[in-house]
Amino acid sequence: MAAFARGSADAFDALFLRYRQPIYGFFCRRIVDRSHAEELAQETFLAILCARNRYEATALFRTWLYAIALRILQSYRRKAAFRGMFSGTLPADEEPGTRPGIDAGIALREALSKLDRIEREILMLREFEQLSYAEIAVVLGIPVNTVRSRLFRARGALRDLLATPAATPGAQALSKREEHA
Repeated sequence: MAAFARGSADAFDALFLRYRQPIYGFFCRRIVDRSHAEELAQETFLAILCARNRYEATALFRTWLYAIALRILQSYRRKAAFRGMFSGTLPADEEPGTRPGIDAGIALREALSKLDRIEREILMLREFEQLSYAEIAVVLGIPVNTVRSRLFRARGALRDLLATPAATPGAQALSKREEHA
């Protein structure tokens, strides 16, 4: 990033090639619509282009990049919620992984969506983006010990949510009929 800040176009190409897939994945895990995820990833790299003169190497580039991506995601969610107020609908991709599908991760997605937003974000930054505790603290602007305690709570809550089998409406109706029989 320092080379790009000095004007090297090749340095930006290298950054883009290295981080485009992780940033795209970051957005895909948080919103449903893949085309929106791609647009947000592009917006992140556009923000890097615009901010290259203001970049200061006080943290790892990756930390700075994810902080930008998180702010863009928060802005997207605010705009989507605002538009939803006028259209009378909530955005379908407001929460991560609420897309219906037939893959093995459905239970995980549903459990993640039930977590507190900040705990979910910490868990996803740690487990999916592989950020360190210190990097997560910088990205979210919270103390490292808060990251550790909330990550511990999020993992425990996720474990509990995945351990309790979700009862299906059909199974509940069947058990009520069995009670009356």
